[in-house]
Amino acid sequence: MEKTYEKNKWPILLIVVMSTFMATLDSSIVNVALPQMARTLDVDTSQIQLVVTSYLIVIVGIILIFGKLGDMLGKTKIFIFGIALFTLGSLLCGITSAFPVLIGARIVQGVGAAATMANNQGIITQVFPASERGKALGLTGTSVALGSLVGPGLGGIIVGASSWEYIFLINVPVGIVVLFFAVKLLPKSNKKAAGRLDLLGAALFMLSIVPLFVALGQVPSLGFANPLILTSFMVSMVSFIAFILVEQKRENPLIPLDIFKNKLFSLSIFCAFITFVGLFCNSIIQPFYLQDIMVYSPEQAGLIMMIFPLILAVLAPVSGHVSDKIGSEMLTFIGLLLISLGLFLMSTLTEQSPLMTMVVFIVVLSVGMGLFQSPNNSMIMSTVGRHQLGIAGSINALVRNMGMVCGIALATTLLYGSMSSDLGYRVTDYVAGQNAAFINGMRIVYITAGVICLFGAGLTLLRLMGKKTRTLDEALLQENKMGNRKE
Repeated sequence: MEKTYEKNKWPILLIVVMSTFMATLDSSIVNVALPQMARTLDVDTSQIQLVVTSYLIVIVGIILIFGKLGDMLGKTKIFIFGIALFTLGSLLCGITSAFPVLIGARIVQGVGAAATMANNQGIITQVFPASERGKALGLTGTSVALGSLVGPGLGGIIVGASSWEYIFLINVPVGIVVLFFAVKLLPKSNKKAAGRLDLLGAALFMLSIVPLFVALGQVPSLGFANPLILTSFMVSMVSFIAFILVEQKRENPLIPLDIFKNKLFSLSIFCAFITFVGLFCNSIIQPFYLQDIMVYSPEQAGLIMMIFPLILAVLAPVSGHVSDKIGSEMLTFIGLLLISLGLFLMSTLTEQSPLMTMVVFIVVLSVGMGLFQSPNNSMIMSTVGRHQLGIAGSINALVRNMGMVCGIALATTLLYGSMSSDLGYRVTDYVAGQNAAFINGMRIVYITAGVICLFGAGLTLLRLMGKKTRTLDEALLQENKMGNRKE
C-alpha cells in the first residue's frame, strides 16, 4: 500500500461503498414503482420489466470487460468513468416520459454501474493493508446486499411521497458528491497489467449472455415456442461453447477458467447465484402482492419491504464476525436453510393473511440472508490468491446480477404461465378481479424458489460432511504417525 493513501483509506472506502450501494440499489429500487410506471407510461407488466432487466443485462454482459480494462488502463480511471456515466444515466431516467428513452437511459446507467462494480474490490485491495482488507471487503459486500434489498422499500416511500421519476433523480446529487471526492482521493498511480483486451472472448461472452436474458425476459409475453425466443437460445448456447473453447487457448483470457477448479470457490459462487435467484423471485412478486392483492399504498408496501434490509444491516456484520470464529460453511448452510424456509412460508400467503404473519415470514427470510451473505462473500474472496482478488470480485458481481435477472425471468414466467393456465387465455399482467389466479401463480413461484435454495443448502451440507470426514482422516493419520514415532 502506498503511504499517500494511509490517512485516506476510510474515506476511500466510503466512496467505494456509496458508489456500490447506488449501483446495486438501482437494480431493485424500481420494483415497487413498476405498477405505477406501467400505468403512467401506458405499457403492460411484461414490458415494464425491461426497466429492471435492461439495467441488469447490461451489467452482466460487460462487467468482466470493465474488470479487464481496469487492470489495463487503471482501476481508478474506469471507476471514475463509471460514476460519471451512472450519474448521467440517472438524470436521463428522471427527466424522460417516453418508455423507449427510459430503457436507453437505463442502459447508460448499467454501463456506468458495471464500470464501478468491476473495479471497487481492486481499489480496496490496493489501498488497504492485508490486516484490514477482509473487513473492508466485508463492508463492501454488505453494501451490495443492502443496495439490492433496500431498493423496493425506499422506492415505495419515494413513489408514495412524490412520483417515480425521483427514484432516479435521487442518485444525481449523491453521484456528483461521490464523483468529486473520487477524483480528489482515489489512488492515481494504479499498477497496470500488460496484455490486450480479449476482444473475441468479450464479444462471445456478450453473445452468450445478452440474447439469453433478453429472451428470458420476453418468454412471458411471447412463449417458449416463439421462433425469436428459440433463435436467441440457440445463439446464446453456440456462443457460450465457442467462448469456452476460445478462453482455454488464450494467454490473457477474459475469465481464467482455472479459478473454477477450486471447488469451494465454485460452490460459493453457485450458492450466491441461486440465493439471488430466490430473493429476486420474492422482490419482483412482493410489490404486486402488497399493492394489487392486499391493496396497500406504495408507502405502506415500501415500509413493509424495508424490514428485510434493516434486519440484514444488523445481522450481516455480526455473521461476518461469527464466521471468523466458527467458519463460514456452517453459517452459509444455516442461512440457505432459513432462506428456503422463508420462501416456503411466503408461498402460504393469501388475500386473508394478517400483516404480522407476513412480517414473521419476511423476518425468517431476512435472517437467513443475514447469516448467508457475509460468510459466503468471505469464502469466495479467501479461496483465491491476492493476484486473483479482482477477477474473483468481478465473477462474484457477475453471478449476483445473473441471479437477479434469472430470478425476475423465472418469477414472471411461472406467474403468468400459471395465471394463463387458470384463466384459459394468455396473461402478461395482473388481471383485476382475478386474485385467486395471482395467488396460485405466486405460490408456484415461491415454492420453486424455495426448492432452488434448498438444493444449494444440500450441496453445502455435502461439502460440510466431506470436510468433517477429511478432517477426521487427517487426525487419524497424524495419530498413527505419532504412534509409529513412539515405537
